[in-house]
Amino acid sequence: MTVPAHAVPVASRRHQERVAYRQRQATRSKLLAGMSTVLFLVVVGIATVLSPGWDRVREGFLNVQVARDSLPLVAEGFVLNLKVLAVSAVCILVVGLATATIRTLRGPVFAPLRFLAAVYTDLFRGFPLIVLILLIGFGIPGLRLQGVPTNVTVLGTFALVLTYGAYVAEVFRAGIESVHPSQRMAARSLGLTYGQTMRRVVLPQAVRRVLPPLLNDLVALQKDVGLISILGVVDAVRMAQIESARTFNYTPYLVAGLLFVLLAVPTVRLADWVNARATRRQQAGDAW
Repeated sequence: MTVPAHAVPVASRRHQERVAYRQRQATRSKLLAGMSTVLFLVVVGIATVLSPGWDRVREGFLNVQVARDSLPLVAEGFVLNLKVLAVSAVCILVVGLATATIRTLRGPVFAPLRFLAAVYTDLFRGFPLIVLILLIGFGIPGLRLQGVPTNVTVLGTFALVLTYGAYVAEVFRAGIESVHPSQRMAARSLGLTYGQTMRRVVLPQAVRRVLPPLLNDLVALQKDVGLISILGVVDAVRMAQIESARTFNYTPYLVAGLLFVLLAVPTVRLADWVNARATRRQQAGDAW
């Protein structure tokens, strides 16, 4: 169907002038922000280069030859960090969602389960991760239990899952409780069971709402997987420590840090995009 030309609304001149003015202001703001950032970096760079100890710092932390030699070994250890990240991320989602579901169960019969879930989240959100890794990594093998894994990589991953599972559980619980109770009652009135209501009505909305904080937790997890090196796991951080001790130079640590940064940047940008998208949706809903 063809729409007549006279039926298409035409923006007024004043509206067009306002749009053009906003575009000019946005362009000017971006130029000023870019210039000020470049100026700041130049000032910091000059101050750093002209500092009295710059030569020693450059040799100890920014040695190109040491970085080139240590990169393959550190990257090989970084592969282990990626494997731990993949396994722990999946396990954390399962543990977090299960714990959040238990905490939102209704009825007095589920009170013991809700109590245990609350104790779990309160305990492991408050317990320092590095201490937990040490306790699990060195304590469980000391028990000499039959059938219990003693591999330090597995135990370090288990500690990560326990800690981040508690955080993610609270994120999921907030998302579940943000869904209006009327939607649950409407689903139950249509004949859906509690499980069907959670799976088809509540959880899809909850996951969509908590996706930005979940991505932020993933960014934090990407960094904390390096903590398993304190158990002797030869990952990127441990390999950087070995190379630093061999060369008497700190540049391998910088190489390992840059690898973690390169891993985190795409996730950070994705989290920012999801946050902005959620904000636009919310503002559009409020305006509607």
